[in-house]
Amino acid sequence: MQLEILSKNYNISEKLKDIITKKINRLDRYFNDEAKAQVYCKYENGLYKMEITIKDRYTFFRSEVASDNMYVNIDTALSKIERQVYKNKDKLKDKFKKTSFDIPELEFLSDEPKVVHNKVTRTKKFELDPTDVEDAIASLEMTDHDFYVFLNAETGKVNVVYRRHDNDFGHIELEY
Repeated sequence: MQLEILSKNYNISEKLKDIITKKINRLDRYFNDEAKAQVYCKYENGLYKMEITIKDRYTFFRSEVASDNMYVNIDTALSKIERQVYKNKDKLKDKFKKTSFDIPELEFLSDEPKVVHNKVTRTKKFELDPTDVEDAIASLEMTDHDFYVFLNAETGKVNVVYRRHDNDFGHIELEY
C-alpha cells in the first residue's frame, strides 16, 4: 500500500511517522498493492486531529478522530477503518485481497463488528430549482436537515450543501 503522511499546524516526529507506517501496513492484508493511504495530522482548536483515507480500486474508507494525544488517534482511526472493512466485507468481497479474512484475528478491533443490513425505507422526489450556494444554505437552515441538494444556477450542475460537525457548512460540486 502506498502511504502519504501530511500535516497542518503540527510537526510530525519521525517516531510518529514510523508508528503510523507500521500500523497502516498492518492493513495490507485487506488491500491490494495499488491501494493509497493518506494520513493527515493537524492541530486545531486545542485538539490533535487525524484523518485517514484509504482508496483501493472502487472502494473508499475514511476515518477522522480528535483527541489530546496524536498517538491515541492512530489506534482509534485504524479501528474505525477496520470496522468499516468488516461491516462491508460481504458487499465488497471481490474488492479485497482474496486472503483478507482467512486469518481470524483482527488487527485493531477486539471483536468482529456486527453487520447491519440497512434498507431504503422511504423515497422522496422533488424538483431541483436553480439557486445559488447562499440561498441553498438558507434553505438548509430552514429545513433543519443535514444536507440540501440543489441545482446550481451558476453552473447548471447538481450540488449539495451540508452541515459540518463544527456547525459550519460544506459545499459539494459534482463532476460528471
